[in-house]
Amino acid sequence: MDKTFHKFLRCGIDLAPVGVARREDNTPYFCTPRGASIFGWAGVDGIHFCFIRGFGGMVFAVSPMNGATDPVHPLAKDFADFLRLLLACGDAASLEQAWMWDEALFDAFLRDDPPTETQKQVLSEIAEHFHLTPMERPWAYIKALQSSFDPGKIKYTEDYYDADMNPAVEPTPPEWKVYFSGNFWGHHGKDHAGTEIPLGAEFSWAGRRWVIPAAYSCSKGLVVDFCMQVEPERIRRFMEKWKLHQENDPIEALTREERMQMELENPLYLHFAPRLELNGKTLRATHGCSVCFNPCVPEGEINELEAKWAVDHYGLDDSYGWVICRNVFPWASRRCPEMRTLTLTMEQQPVRVPGPHFTAHQPGDTFLFSHPVSGTEYRLTVRDLERQTLPAGSFGSDRWSYPTHTVAMTYTLTPEPEEAISVADCAESDRPLEIAPKAPMSPTATASAAVLGIIGGTVGPTAVSVSGQPRANLHAAFSSLHFAPVEADVEWRVEFSIKQFGEASFVLI
Repeated sequence: MDKTFHKFLRCGIDLAPVGVARREDNTPYFCTPRGASIFGWAGVDGIHFCFIRGFGGMVFAVSPMNGATDPVHPLAKDFADFLRLLLACGDAASLEQAWMWDEALFDAFLRDDPPTETQKQVLSEIAEHFHLTPMERPWAYIKALQSSFDPGKIKYTEDYYDADMNPAVEPTPPEWKVYFSGNFWGHHGKDHAGTEIPLGAEFSWAGRRWVIPAAYSCSKGLVVDFCMQVEPERIRRFMEKWKLHQENDPIEALTREERMQMELENPLYLHFAPRLELNGKTLRATHGCSVCFNPCVPEGEINELEAKWAVDHYGLDDSYGWVICRNVFPWASRRCPEMRTLTLTMEQQPVRVPGPHFTAHQPGDTFLFSHPVSGTEYRLTVRDLERQTLPAGSFGSDRWSYPTHTVAMTYTLTPEPEEAISVADCAESDRPLEIAPKAPMSPTATASAAVLGIIGGTVGPTAVSVSGQPRANLHAAFSSLHFAPVEADVEWRVEFSIKQFGEASFVLI
């Protein structure tokens, strides 16, 4: 036992006025280190002071409100120095908080909170009984001690690592296993984990760097992890432009066109369709999943643990953004083949790109526009405009009342496009109205999603009946749905389905 502390116990001085109160019950907190001997309490937020077995007479402050981040800090090399710090500062509060302050803030705290008369009396007793003088430059003393101390040497009890006791602690990563029927969050079925096949492949495609660390051979097929690297500066610019931060979720306030544009600009989004050539036979992905690691998440938010675990497992540089896509390729044969050659082909899946707007007043109106990639000029000719009302009960819900008024437009495109081109209403549909009592905790309707699923945005090219006569190569578009008949002319938007990047193949084995 520290000699000064042993002498302190015999002298009977009460340190409660200076923020170190004794208790009969020294029940530890989840973050109280293993082997801790508690000798005082601050009286707020569970803060307590202790020695820790294995660290001699060093005095520590334990701050449970810090959670799993910095809950324990050394304050003094021994109890005598701890008393000298109290003489210099007048209260333990400044000592406990010194770890997060610079010297100016520390001095300001002491200046704004001078010792009370009661505290001065206790401090006088300490100085007289122990023949101690106030610590010179207390902030510098504490900072020097803390900067030279390795907090990793502190051992904690099981409670510290228990998410129920300490929600702030990061869970321990599970054993890394990859299944044909699983994903990053677990798996179902009775299949066994796949056998890892190290690949260590790297290539550039679609303006990004890609890493394929490994594939996993399972009884039913091959599982491959595709890791797409993204420059952090691209992520920051995107987040700043769309004002993405903890207090702001702009998605609900955006129009469909703005959401399309946001998706196009998102550097962490790229929809692709990989295919493999294994020993000359084509394997196509049937399902998959993905996780995203963003090094630029706003303060107070964290990445999903599965993403961080994947980045750590593969040794990826966590200063970059990463999208890790897991794709599953069933075998082309009934048995797992021997891998002699393996070639990957990357193909981008089409993305929707918003185009120019136009307003159709009557049949016969025409509108000219160009394709954003090929440059081909198209002429859209309106063939028919008709205000329509969907039959009541079209949506099969007794709880919600849905809008039913729409405008149907048929049109032709010249020349007939080889690429997918569609037309959609620029306006949003009216929100459904609740007509039946809502059950507790049930979801709230935010948009006419069911409407879009029924009437779609366009159909065609197909055969559409106009004025009773079937016509080939006509396209049809329906406006958004509204509760009142649509009186004004609809503003339409052309939408293109394009590929921004060409296919590319890479030899893996």
